[in-house]
Amino acid sequence: MPSAGTPKLGFIGTGIVGSALARALVHAGYDVTAIHNRSPEKAANLAASLEGAHAVDSAQSVVDGADIVFLTVPDDAIEALCRSLNWSMSGTIESQSGSMPCTTAHAVVHASGAASIDILQAARDQGSSVGAFHPLQTFASPNQALKNLPGSAFAIEASDPSLEKQLDGMARALEGTPLVLDGDKALYHASAVLACNNLVTLLDAAAGLWDGLGLSKAEGLRALLPLVRGTIENLESVGLPNALTGPVARGDVGTVERNLAALARHDPTSADLYCELARRTIPIARAKGTLDAGGAERLLGALEAYGKTSENDREAG
Repeated sequence: MPSAGTPKLGFIGTGIVGSALARALVHAGYDVTAIHNRSPEKAANLAASLEGAHAVDSAQSVVDGADIVFLTVPDDAIEALCRSLNWSMSGTIESQSGSMPCTTAHAVVHASGAASIDILQAARDQGSSVGAFHPLQTFASPNQALKNLPGSAFAIEASDPSLEKQLDGMARALEGTPLVLDGDKALYHASAVLACNNLVTLLDAAAGLWDGLGLSKAEGLRALLPLVRGTIENLESVGLPNALTGPVARGDVGTVERNLAALARHDPTSADLYCELARRTIPIARAKGTLDAGGAERLLGALEAYGKTSENDREAG
């Protein structure tokens, strides 16, 4: 739970990510005070579900009423939105010598997985702390996103140690693991795309093959999902490369050749995908120790032979 004196949070943008984060942080004990969205109805609906939150009529009103402002809008809109807002408010403080002018700076945080904090430079130029807080999780629906957040990793960037500590605390309050990245943020996001989004693409291709077996794609997906879950459990329990199974791991050249022949007859595009993935799988099998150098050479030979045959067929066509 957050400590006493926690900052007031505001959200600009109430899509799935923004809504899930706002709801999760309130559940973890944080105060979300102001919410804005281009659709007043969506902002009002989210605010109504959060104790103490209010929908406001402008993005600037969120800035004016919160200590840490989350810009949970589409990635391509973050920088322009940040530039459009005033991040420093002039005011006065009372001291023994009388009133003195002061400027209150905010902290502004985006939730993009691919962009660095550089896109918030306009706020930083006005004296604000800037940061990024990206949950490494899939957000297909608001309720599922909220359910998936505990246990997730959170990629954190911050322009100063104080904000980094606050974001670290938020990640831990959400039962997550904070990750401070050192390197190209887009590389981190590309890794997530391969593991998450492209898994959907791969399963679409795999399930689509079941029409050649007299079953629908939906039936194929239902049959494949327990296999996928078992693979994930293997990855969790024994890690890489030991979770690898299948014909490449065994050096079973004949099975790979039969797979490719069937795919070439039914869906040549999937055959090309299978071939490329098999090439990438060979080093994993070698690292696991179940595939010796001779087996790897035979597999590569079979894949090369398929590639030449496929190329000749395309040229003949």
